Amino acid sequence: MGDVVRIGFVLFPGVTQLDLTGPLQVFSAVPRVEVHLVAANLGPVPTDTVLALLPTVTFDACPQLDVICVPGGQGVNLVLEDAELLTFLRRQAEGARYVTSVCTGALLLGAAGLLDGYRATTHWSALEFLEQFGATPVRSRVCVDRDHITGGGVTAGIDFGLQLVAELCGRTVAEGVQLHLEYGPQPPFEAGSPDTAPPEVLQAHRARTAAAQADRAARVRRAATHARDLRE
Repeated sequence: MGDVVRIGFVLFPGVTQLDLTGPLQVFSAVPRVEVHLVAANLGPVPTDTVLALLPTVTFDACPQLDVICVPGGQGVNLVLEDAELLTFLRRQAEGARYVTSVCTGALLLGAAGLLDGYRATTHWSALEFLEQFGATPVRSRVCVDRDHITGGGVTAGIDFGLQLVAELCGRTVAEGVQLHLEYGPQPPFEAGSPDTAPPEVLQAHRARTAAAQADRAARVRRAATHARDLRE
């Protein structure tokens, strides 16, 4: 890899930290990668855990990125109509080599009008919303469609990071990073997707998240309408 590659993760309150810290750990093993944590201001950004993240640059001061990455989390709901954030995504996407997301960060790409005509993936619970943004939903850990790379839910961020390294530096480099991280997951249970989880586990999850899912559905409808207006 020749020139420095600038990768920027967008931060917002309620972001799922593993959506970005997973791929961030992958990128940290690659030379000549410059990572920016981008937010509206430089104050600490609360995540969906006790961990808070410190931005390194604001939307206004951020240089042109080679890779723009949007993580997900429940906080996505509250920024689907955030004009400042969506404008930043559209502006960066114009000059970026890759437009990417992890988990429900794909919904923000959609709200910014950046998924129309693309295949994309996201967390399994949000796949149903992608069509409203003009995207073709794909259930996979990572989906590559031209200059768009989207990752599935949370832990898929590591797979996403390795795929992006392969795109930038080649498979051999990506495999070296995978070896360095000892990434060969062997989960103790086969409950990592709605297809393999026990029915009672899936039912309990859906019941527990029903209110949040309904709220997200309403916000997605509004955001999708606005995104269509932008395209027209």
